[in-house]
Amino acid sequence: MAESEINPTAAALLGLLHEGPMTGGQLMAAAERRLAPYWSMTRSQVYRELPVLAEQGYVRLGKPGPRSSQPYAITASGKRTFSRWLAEFPGRDTIRNPVALRVAFGPLHSATQLRNLYATANEYHTEALAAVREQVKNAKKEGETFDASALEFAVAYHKAALTWLKSVPAPVAK
Repeated sequence: MAESEINPTAAALLGLLHEGPMTGGQLMAAAERRLAPYWSMTRSQVYRELPVLAEQGYVRLGKPGPRSSQPYAITASGKRTFSRWLAEFPGRDTIRNPVALRVAFGPLHSATQLRNLYATANEYHTEALAAVREQVKNAKKEGETFDASALEFAVAYHKAALTWLKSVPAPVAK
């Protein structure tokens, strides 16, 4: 099967546009609301991808709105490309955890740095876990079973991170 030739960020934008036309800001908000617990996108990625998608004929530009906001709508070609992307093998996960990276260099930290790193990471994952559990609850209440299922990945991730943080080496005074 031929590859769709779009990257995951472009695919995410096409997927979100299935909900209806949106501006770049609205797409960013939708991505934050729906995808952020397990898939990150930056504003610069969104605004870089939209003109490329338009050039490829996967989205069309709508009539400019207030403050020159430009709505985008998915085209039939964009829907076909998104469908092809959905059918492709997703590839391997890329793990980029900034805390794990710092722990790998633990002996180069001071004991205070490590204690702060662990405390901050624990606080973040505890808060993120509570927030994503709430999102799961709301998705289930609204009958959005696929959204809820994807969000359960984020629940498991934050639980795993908190479990891992309990096992990291204790800081040693230099």
